[in-house]
Amino acid sequence: MNVKGILLAGGHGTRLWPMTKLVSKQMLNIYDKPMIYYPLSSLILAGIRDICIVSQNENIQIYKNFFGDGNQLGLNISYQAQNDPKGIPDAININKNFIGKSSVVLALGDNIFYGRDFEEQLKDGIKSLNEKIASVLIHKVSNPSDFGVAKISDNKIVELIEKPKKFVSNHAVTGLYFLPNDCINFTIDLKPSDRGELEITDLLNFYLKESRLRHIFTGRGTFWTDSGSVGSLNDASNFVRAIQNSQGLVICAPEEIALYKNFISKGQFKKLIENYSSEYAEKLKNTIDYNES
Repeated sequence: MNVKGILLAGGHGTRLWPMTKLVSKQMLNIYDKPMIYYPLSSLILAGIRDICIVSQNENIQIYKNFFGDGNQLGLNISYQAQNDPKGIPDAININKNFIGKSSVVLALGDNIFYGRDFEEQLKDGIKSLNEKIASVLIHKVSNPSDFGVAKISDNKIVELIEKPKKFVSNHAVTGLYFLPNDCINFTIDLKPSDRGELEITDLLNFYLKESRLRHIFTGRGTFWTDSGSVGSLNDASNFVRAIQNSQGLVICAPEEIALYKNFISKGQFKKLIENYSSEYAEKLKNTIDYNES
C-alpha cells in the first residue's frame, strides 16, 4: 500500500515573534538543526518517500532552495502553497491530486518526537492504514488544557475534546495523524469552526463515529513536544543537546535516517556532509565508520 506524507510548515509563528518576523517558524533552530528536520525525520522513519511540504508562498521558495526535489535524501519532495490559515484538514483539500489513491501521514511542522520505541509506534500507525483505520499518537501530559485530548475508556477513544477547560483526560493528541485515503472525502463535509478554520478534531470524529479511529500510546520512553512557544522551543533544544552530547551522535537527522532506511547509500550519505565541519556534520560522521569506503 502506498502512503504519502504531508508536512505542514505554514502558520505565522505569532507565539515566537519577533524571531519569526522574517523567517518561517519551521526554519528556526532546535539546537543544531532546523525545526523542520524533526517532523521530516519522523516521516522518513515511517518509510515514506513521497512528501509534500505545505507553507505560505513566501516560504515555498526557501524550502525549495533548502531541500530541492529531495533526491539527495532518496525522497520525492513537492510543495504546495497554503496562504490562508484555514486549518489542518485544508492541507488535505489542497493536496488531493498529490494524495491520489494513497493513504496519508500528516505531520505538523513543530512537533518533535524521539524515543526508543518510536519506530514501532510509526509501524503500528502504518499498519492501521492497511485496515483503513485512522490512528493518532497519544502522549500523557501535565497540562491537558493546552491540547486536544482523547477520553479513553476500555482502551478505546470515546471522545475528543479540544483544549478542555475542566479536566477530562491527560491524553494529548499529538501532531502526527495516520489517515486512510477516504480522508479526502470527509474533508469536503467539514464546516469552519468559530475561529474560521477546519478542525482536525472534526475530521477525526468522522472516523470515531465509524469506529475506525485507534490510538497509539507513545509510552514513557518517548519525548514529545509542540515547539511552538519560546519555552517549548528552549526545552526541546536542551533535550536534543543533552541526548546528543551523551551519545556523541545526532538524533532526528534526515540524512542519517535516510541511510538507515536504505533510501541512500553510504557514499551518498558521505557526500552530503563531507564539505562541512559544523558540530552537526561532525556528529553525523560518527554515525558510520567514516574512513571505510
